Amino acid sequence: MNQSSTRYVNRTKKRQQVNLIDLLVQLWHGKKTIAIWVIIGIVLSVGYIFIAKEKWTSTSIITAPDAGQINAYSNAMNIMYGPAAPGLANIQQDFIQRFNAAFSALAETVNDREDKKIIDIVPAVKDQGLPIKVSYVDQGPALAQRMLAETIQQVDDEVAKELRADLQMNIKARSAELQQTSTRQETIAKEQKDQRMAQINQALTVANQANIKLPQAQQAEQVSQDTMFLLGSDALASMVKNEESRPLALSDDYYATRQTLMAINTLKIDDSELHSYRYVMKPKLPVRRDSPKRALTVAIGLFLGLMIGAGVVLTRNALRDYKANV
Repeated sequence: MNQSSTRYVNRTKKRQQVNLIDLLVQLWHGKKTIAIWVIIGIVLSVGYIFIAKEKWTSTSIITAPDAGQINAYSNAMNIMYGPAAPGLANIQQDFIQRFNAAFSALAETVNDREDKKIIDIVPAVKDQGLPIKVSYVDQGPALAQRMLAETIQQVDDEVAKELRADLQMNIKARSAELQQTSTRQETIAKEQKDQRMAQINQALTVANQANIKLPQAQQAEQVSQDTMFLLGSDALASMVKNEESRPLALSDDYYATRQTLMAINTLKIDDSELHSYRYVMKPKLPVRRDSPKRALTVAIGLFLGLMIGAGVVLTRNALRDYKANV
C-alpha cells in the first residue's frame, strides 16, 4: 500500500471517529429528552402489564385406563363374545384413542371461540403415542387448573356415554343373534323328533302289515332304521306313546347359547363404571404465568423509549443543522 492510500484510510478512520463522537455528544446533550421517552416507554409497559389479560397454563399427563377402570366393559365383551372378545390391551387402546379424538374435537371448538380459551393435547414423549399431555390456558392459575380438570371430566363423561351406547348396541345385536341361534337349534331338535316319530310310525305300520307283534331281534342295537319293524307292533306302539311325551333332545350348544343369552340380558353397565383415561399427573396449579412477562415487557418498553428518544434527539439536531445551512 502506497503512502497516499495510507493517508486516505487514516483520514477515513478519523472522520468516522469524529462522527461517532459527535453522535454521542448529541445524545448526551439530549439526555433529558431521551430520559422522558424512556419514562414514557416504561409507564406504557407497566400500564400494559396491568390491563393485559393474564394467561396461565395448567397441564396434566394422562394415559390409557387401567384394568379396573374398564373391568365392567371387558367382562361384558367376554360374556357376549367369549374367546372372540377383544383383549384387555386392545380395549385400553380403544378407550384412550376415543378420549384423544373427543378431546381434540373439543379443543378445536373451544379454541375457535371469541374468548380464546386455549386447550391443547400432545404426546408427552416425542414420537410416542402414550402418555398424553393436555393443557388449558385461562386468566388465573386456580381457574386454569379447575377448568382443565372439568374439561377432562367432561370428555371422559362423553366418551363413557358413547361407549355405553356402543355396548348397548352390541348387547342388542348379540342378543338377537343368540335368540335366532337358539330358535334355530330348537327347530332342528323338533325336526329331529318329528323325523324319529315318522320312522317309528312307519315301522309300526310295517309291523302291523307283517303281523309282527313280538320282537324278532334279540338285541335292539341290531335293529336299524330299515329293520325297526322287527321290534314288533307292541314295542313300537309303546315307543310312539313314549316319543310323543318325550321332551326335545337339545344339544349342549343350545344350553350354552341360552346361558349366554340370559347372562347378556342381565347385563347392566353404568356410565360411572367406564373411564377412558388414567392420570399420570393430575392438573397442576401453575406458578408462573405465560403472559404478560413483567421483566420482558418493561425491558421492551425501556428499549423502545430509548430508541424513540434517541431518534427524536438526532432528528431534531439534523433539522436544526439543515436550517442553519440553508
